[in-house]
Amino acid sequence: MIKIKNIGIITSGGDSPGMNAAIKSIVNYSNINNINCLGFKNGYNGLINGDIIKLSNNNVNNIIGLGGTILGSGRSEEFKNKIGRKKAYNNIINNNLDGLIIIGGDGSFTGSIIFNEEYNFPIIGIPGTIDNDIYGTDLTIGYDTALNTIIYAVEKIQDTANSNNRIFIIEVMGKNLGFLALNSGIAIGSLDIIINKEKNNKYNIKRIINLLKKGEKNSNIIIVAENKNIGYAAKKIYNQIKEKIDKYEIRYSILGHIQRGGSPTCLDRILAIRLGLESIKQLINFKKNIVIGIKNNKITYIPFNKSIQKYNKKFDDNIKQIYKDMYLKEI
Repeated sequence: MIKIKNIGIITSGGDSPGMNAAIKSIVNYSNINNINCLGFKNGYNGLINGDIIKLSNNNVNNIIGLGGTILGSGRSEEFKNKIGRKKAYNNIINNNLDGLIIIGGDGSFTGSIIFNEEYNFPIIGIPGTIDNDIYGTDLTIGYDTALNTIIYAVEKIQDTANSNNRIFIIEVMGKNLGFLALNSGIAIGSLDIIINKEKNNKYNIKRIINLLKKGEKNSNIIIVAENKNIGYAAKKIYNQIKEKIDKYEIRYSILGHIQRGGSPTCLDRILAIRLGLESIKQLINFKKNIVIGIKNNKITYIPFNKSIQKYNKKFDDNIKQIYKDMYLKEI
């Protein structure tokens, strides 16, 4: 039987806390099994340009608690065309790679699907995205850390809201799906959590105004999920309600990329290590073109084409019930 000798690792798309922990686990396990690891810098661009780091136990020794990714990340326009993908394949052949592990989100996995259709090369995916929008897995690397970052930031905003009798409308990331908004909003006890957009991307402004007029606290927080179709959702809502509420001052805040950074939580570190170890084990066993996920705390294997069906991913029924009980509306 042919033995795996050389593998490549890429972190692609938006960075997420825990990517480094996944890299470390892959490199450490590969070293035990006499497999060479090459890291390609800055996502698919590194694969195209041959920008390589030879990864060893020494250079991943102290990275487990670092945010971001030591390999760099990013999105590649060149990989979207055949010439770019051909360059990438040539570098795979020139470096004698037997498999590739890609840590990223739906855009990265979409690229893998196209590449596989053309070259049928063994690829394993690890879901690394704060948005938690990969279908077939309960959690993605970085999601838990982003939730904790949101809570930490919002509680600081809550302090100034309390001091100044203000309402803050706070927008969080999540690519329209709302996993970050729903769970962070429940965890901080926000007055409202705004996730679902209605027809023509219009929000139920009347409901929001009524909630604020009935509010008994001297300050409140409203969590809003980002809406890629209309731009800054929090600003839009702010502009629609600021003149209609005289009981409070209204402010809005967009947390932005602070949600991507920071040292990963324990949960994200353990998740990343589990998925990283399983990814290299699957390559060693000649498996390919699957995403390694977690379902009910057990490892699961998701075909690439199913993993990118993010709009099929549903909220946990228990969280939906909490939302219904606390906010008196359905998701």
